[in-house]
Amino acid sequence: MTTAPAAPTAGHTTGTSEARAAPPAARPREHRYDIDLLRVLCSIGVIVCHSAGQFLNAVGRHPEGGRSVYWIALAGDALSRCAVPLFFAMAGWVVLSGAPPRDGAQVRGRLTRIIVPMAVWTAGYLLWDRVRDANPRPTLRVAYESLFGSVQPAFHLWYLYAYVPVILLLSLVALVKGGKRPYGLAAVFVALALAPTLLDDAAGLLHVKLPAFAWNPLPYQIAYAAAGAILLALPPSATTGRGRRLLWLAGGVCGWAAVVGYEHFVHYPSPYAGVFVPFLAGALLMALNRITVPVRFRPLLSRLGAAAFGAYLVHLMFLRALAPHLVAADAGWLGAAGLLTLLVAGTVALSFAASLLWTRLRLNRWLG
Repeated sequence: MTTAPAAPTAGHTTGTSEARAAPPAARPREHRYDIDLLRVLCSIGVIVCHSAGQFLNAVGRHPEGGRSVYWIALAGDALSRCAVPLFFAMAGWVVLSGAPPRDGAQVRGRLTRIIVPMAVWTAGYLLWDRVRDANPRPTLRVAYESLFGSVQPAFHLWYLYAYVPVILLLSLVALVKGGKRPYGLAAVFVALALAPTLLDDAAGLLHVKLPAFAWNPLPYQIAYAAAGAILLALPPSATTGRGRRLLWLAGGVCGWAAVVGYEHFVHYPSPYAGVFVPFLAGALLMALNRITVPVRFRPLLSRLGAAAFGAYLVHLMFLRALAPHLVAADAGWLGAAGLLTLLVAGTVALSFAASLLWTRLRLNRWLG
């Protein structure tokens, strides 16, 4: 049975050739509010990690220095060990599945949005330490070393020295898979890969000492990114279900306990490529993967997710300002838990508020 052709709209022809040539309407990309939630939680996790570190340093990283403070801080640190692996996992999902790059220009734009705030905050932390007279070494020397991958005085920026080449590598994979030939980006990646050897050779020939070059990823970082690309792209049917989420949460609790034991008996801090951190990170990722966020919370969560990178960059300033007033080695169990909570809550509130403020002022291009 045949059907009558649709009535033409004013000003348009109805020829079959034009109809065939009309491209199908593009489907809007799904916004993953669970990814926003993960970004926010991971930024808070980094703050928990560094806050717990302040308390552990106060007791000499040993229970004899203050048993209650030690165990409360160690529990906080162990739980937050999943934050950095999950950041790499989300990076893998974004580049390989969520929003693969279309061309080299888009990759350069993404890298610029990371490197520019990184440079600005490196300069900011250097100036801040100089004003406070907190850096015993010459500021210009530390700034020079930061070009090679130093993480002083902003030690938390080590992550970005690895994150940039990981994004570059994954983007190359996505572009080549899409039929592109990104020769320029490939040349940059090869140069980063060869730089440590070339700089060592140059230093030997010229009889000079150069800082260690740290703009290169480690295998575990690429592994987390690849795993994240796979797991976060799983269909809803493979991840939804209250029973499944409860099982993953139970697995996360077991992983958390295992990391606490590892950090106490084997080594503090637990390496991200250690035995138990991948289980903790994987369990929490699956527990939150494609979780439904109530509609009324979605606008706020999106704003906080967009502000998470800026909060990560600035938080160390607020943490260092608050820690001397809140860290105590002789606090009891409730006191240690309360003081750690206050330090985390204060740093989180100030960091996200600052990031939201400069985003509103359209300074996020420079400040993250």
